[in-house]
Amino acid sequence: MADDWKIKRVAFTRHALNQIFTRSIGIDDVKAVISSHEILAEYPDDFPYPSRLLLGFVKGRPLHVVLGYNSKESAAYVVTVYEPNPVLWEPGFRRRRKT
Repeated sequence: MADDWKIKRVAFTRHALNQIFTRSIGIDDVKAVISSHEILAEYPDDFPYPSRLLLGFVKGRPLHVVLGYNSKESAAYVVTVYEPNPVLWEPGFRRRRKT
């Protein structure tokens, strides 16, 4: 998976802002994940923009960020943010556990 998105602007959806607030995640933490991350999955057919699931660690805290990308505007849209649940994710938070 190539990291070929040239992001010039980051915007937050209402849902993402709600999740950030309710989950006590800082906006700067989300921006840190966006600037230094690992791409876990790509969803090229998502609407209205292709999206990716990112993993980053901020002060040791794992965070998943779902980010949509409008290539015409070089704009990224934070769709949601969460701390992955270790019950649902394998160690390292890169893969979901099989149920």
